[in-house]
Amino acid sequence: MADAVDLYAHNPFSPLDEARHSIWEMLVARDIEAFVAADWAMVAGDFVPDEFMGVDGRKTGQSDHWQLAFPDLASYRDEWLRQARAFQGTRFAEDAKLAIFRATVLRDIDIQGERAIARKKFNGAIALADGSEDRLLWQTLYYCKRTAQGWKISGFTGYLPNPMA
Repeated sequence: MADAVDLYAHNPFSPLDEARHSIWEMLVARDIEAFVAADWAMVAGDFVPDEFMGVDGRKTGQSDHWQLAFPDLASYRDEWLRQARAFQGTRFAEDAKLAIFRATVLRDIDIQGERAIARKKFNGAIALADGSEDRLLWQTLYYCKRTAQGWKISGFTGYLPNPMA
C-alpha cells in the first residue's frame, strides 16, 4: 500500500523549482498526512497567523453567498480539527489517505515576487464501509507568502465548486 500512496503523493515540481516544490509539499503532502492523523501540530507552522483569514465558498460560484468563515487562524484550526476527528471516526472500505491523494491535484501555482496563489482541486471519492462513498469535489485557492522561514499560508478561498461554472 505504501507504494500506491507514494505514487499519488509524488511532488510534480522539481526541487530545483524551490517555491512550487515547497508549496506543493505544504498544501498536499503535509496537509493530507496531518488531516488523516488529525494532528494540527504537523501543519501549525505552515501559516502566517497574524495575516490569516479563510473564506468559505459554500460550493457555489455565486460570490454573494461566500462568507468569511475563518477570520483568524484559531477559528480555522478548530474547524479543521473537528473535520479531521470526524474523518477518523468514519469507517472506510479502502485506504482513505490513498483516496485523498488520488483525488487531489495541485498543478497551478502562480508566483509573483513573494506571493503566490495555489489552486488545489479535489475530484474523487472514498469508498465507505457501508457501500456508499464520500465524494470529494471542490477546489481551494490558497494565498501564500514567502517568509524568512519559507512559504506559508496567509489565507484561502475554499470549498468552491469544481469546476467553476
